[in-house]
Amino acid sequence: MSPKHVVFKKVSRDKSVAIYMAKRDFVDHCDFVDPVDGVILIDPVQLKGKKLYVMLSCTFWYGHQDMDVMGVAFKRELFLVTRQVYPELQDKEKLTHTKIQQKLLQKLGDNSFPFFFEFPDNLPCSVALQPGPSDVGKKCAVEFEVKAFCGENQEEKIDKQSSVRLTIRKIQFSPENSKLVPVADTTFEFLMSEKPLHVKLSLPKETFYHGEPVKVNAEITNSSSRSIKDISVSVEQVTNVVLYSNDKYVKSVAKEETDDSVPSGTSLKKQYTLYPQLAHNKDRRGLALDGRLKHEDTNLASSSIVKQEVLKEVQGILVSYKVVLRMIASGEVSLEVPFRLMHPKPEPAKLGDSDEMVFEDFKRAYLKGVVYGDDEESPTEA
Repeated sequence: MSPKHVVFKKVSRDKSVAIYMAKRDFVDHCDFVDPVDGVILIDPVQLKGKKLYVMLSCTFWYGHQDMDVMGVAFKRELFLVTRQVYPELQDKEKLTHTKIQQKLLQKLGDNSFPFFFEFPDNLPCSVALQPGPSDVGKKCAVEFEVKAFCGENQEEKIDKQSSVRLTIRKIQFSPENSKLVPVADTTFEFLMSEKPLHVKLSLPKETFYHGEPVKVNAEITNSSSRSIKDISVSVEQVTNVVLYSNDKYVKSVAKEETDDSVPSGTSLKKQYTLYPQLAHNKDRRGLALDGRLKHEDTNLASSSIVKQEVLKEVQGILVSYKVVLRMIASGEVSLEVPFRLMHPKPEPAKLGDSDEMVFEDFKRAYLKGVVYGDDEESPTEA
């Protein structure tokens, strides 16, 4: 039995245009980004002599979609490129870059046309902040979209009946295993205490995968005259909205509060286990998620990896993680170490000559609490 390769498709409301894509997630490998490619199927009779265009866009949303405050729209196009697909400006062969495009063109016939885009290397990855119950109509997100539409020219107002919009995601996977072991080591001095409190916090590795428990090693040597109590360990997500506002959100996504204590003149060496998962943080306002997808389809946002030469300001939203150890010694003292939370790099799927293509309707997924505009196909259930 031949292996099956899923191809996603979406058809315009008037059935004049359909778009076919082999994947929805496109990987930023840091030194290059997967190109966006697919095939458009048209009904020339329905198009009535109009041209067909395909657009790739990256948009940063912040606040209400339809609001303008002091002349500043809460929407900014970070990247936008449009290509004419029909009538053809180049031979199909020159625009066909992948084996899946070749197979689709053979299967769909003469009224199918390939498209191909390359990302610039300075764009952010897909990320969205989870809205709270009172945030109806608001969203803060970086989104990517492929749109096919027809018109006399590309500036013409788009007819929703004869256009197709697909939200895609730009994602990053964990780089090769780093030999770096995160460690923080410090000494706290107290008034009226001759000797200090020494605290060491470490993780077994720099990168943890989504769903994987985070093992935290704590070593506390209390030579001070103070008694240490109320020890807690947490994973905190730090989200910087660096475009427009430079807002910073720090959210605990996993926490263990203990009765552990370290009386004066004693020490404690212990490993704690934390589970930073979206399943334990549903409906929490302001958490950063990977892309604008439903809870069951997504996870906490992956750590952002930004190239040194890229301006952080154009990244829209940056996400990082840290483990924080807190304790009470007359007042609170704390120590933290950074780490990465990411997906492992999967094996690339290859399409063989005998592989069978299976078409699946491209189902749009939504973030709970967001109200979408007229040009979105709003869900009946959020």
